[in-house]
Amino acid sequence: MALPLIEYAPKSQNQRVAGYEVGSEEQPKIYTTENLPSPTEMDEVIWASYRQIFSEHQILKSNRQTFSESQLRYGQITVRDFIRALATSDAFMRLNYETNSNYRFAEICVQRILGRDVYNEREKIAWSIVIATKGVEGFISAVLDSEEYLNNFGYNTVPYQRRRILPQQAKGETPFNLKTPRYGEYHRSQLGFPQVIWQSQVRRYVPQDKVARAGDPSLYMNMARNLNNAKGNPPSRVSTFNMNYEALVPRKK
Repeated sequence: MALPLIEYAPKSQNQRVAGYEVGSEEQPKIYTTENLPSPTEMDEVIWASYRQIFSEHQILKSNRQTFSESQLRYGQITVRDFIRALATSDAFMRLNYETNSNYRFAEICVQRILGRDVYNEREKIAWSIVIATKGVEGFISAVLDSEEYLNNFGYNTVPYQRRRILPQQAKGETPFNLKTPRYGEYHRSQLGFPQVIWQSQVRRYVPQDKVARAGDPSLYMNMARNLNNAKGNPPSRVSTFNMNYEALVPRKK
């Protein structure tokens, strides 16, 4: 028996508040198939779908879903079905589901499919329970079948980040597909992370009742010792990409 979705209180984010807006570059462009788009406009709809569901660095030729694209072009499926195909594809699962926790994956899907940020941690927990009970495809279907998605995007409109403009700010929010990019092993080594910082001194735990307070003579003794000691070299940063772990492991002879 599947557990019902936990109730969570929505908060007054920008997309839930009606307001007067002046068109600008921050306003999202609406891509839809309601008006029988031309082949060029259909290409834009497909590209906008990839750009919305995948991160910017994940849009590769190898990740294209050519069969679903063909179905969308010939009217066999709707834009909502095409979004479902992208969100349940092997490429999306490999790049987003397998590399994140259920909480983070739920947040990613809410951002890219519903076009808004999660309300709170309770919503993350609620959707993560759906992932655990219904599976990933059941979770994606629950998001696409939700009243919020159908009221805002329907069957023929590509999801977009709603109300990016923030009050009293010159620029809007960062697009969701550009947040927290995930780099491969080669790019991580080029950027110099992950890094290991070797500590030059051993830290030890001191109980709170034994911590020196203001006016304690031991504080002045440590200050005098630090003045006499010469400056040592700062801890060196070593990239783990070039580290030979097998050579560092001691072996019995």
